[in-house]
Amino acid sequence: MTQAPATAAVKVAKLNRVERNAWTKRKIFDAATKVVGRFGYAEASVARITEEAGVAQGTFYNHFENRQELLDQLLPKIGMDMVRFIRDRTGTADAARQEIKRFGAFFDFIREVPEFLRILNEAEFFAPIGYQKHLDNISTAYVRIMRRARHAGAIEDFSDEEFEAIVHMFMGARGYLSRRYSYANGAVTAVPVHVISAYEKLITRGLFGPRNENQQP
Repeated sequence: MTQAPATAAVKVAKLNRVERNAWTKRKIFDAATKVVGRFGYAEASVARITEEAGVAQGTFYNHFENRQELLDQLLPKIGMDMVRFIRDRTGTADAARQEIKRFGAFFDFIREVPEFLRILNEAEFFAPIGYQKHLDNISTAYVRIMRRARHAGAIEDFSDEEFEAIVHMFMGARGYLSRRYSYANGAVTAVPVHVISAYEKLITRGLFGPRNENQQP
């Protein structure tokens, strides 16, 4: 274990300039995630972020014009990390099962990035450009998924405009459910099974639709 920092330093030394810049920028993003998650946007100073990242403040300004530019990029960056995380765990099941897997994978993601909810909730006030960019990114990616399901015949009688509304319903559900069930005493816990099963029933049966007699209760 004691050789890990030295090993990392050797790997960094072998990177070319573009790779090293990308590695450093990633370190700053990772540090900002932890600092904003711990202190909030208002107290996330450049000094705190660079100290967490282990880089000089001058290095920070090689990658960002100012603190606000970083904050505006932070949530969209984490959001796209989340999209990739969920995509990797969705698999190739039928469309309804994929949506249920996406739902569960979202809660897995916030266990890996517990700072996400605070960053999301405070962004609308402290980083409105980043907040809107995040919503646009997630909505665009999700509507694309819904279109593919429609093209495959798994979804019928929904327009693109209705898909966008549904996507925001899904996003709102995840936000509120994570606040209700995932965060307790400053830590992130696994979401209860009944939350997943409630979502599964809502997706596969509909709340007010007639129940198929062949379905299990």
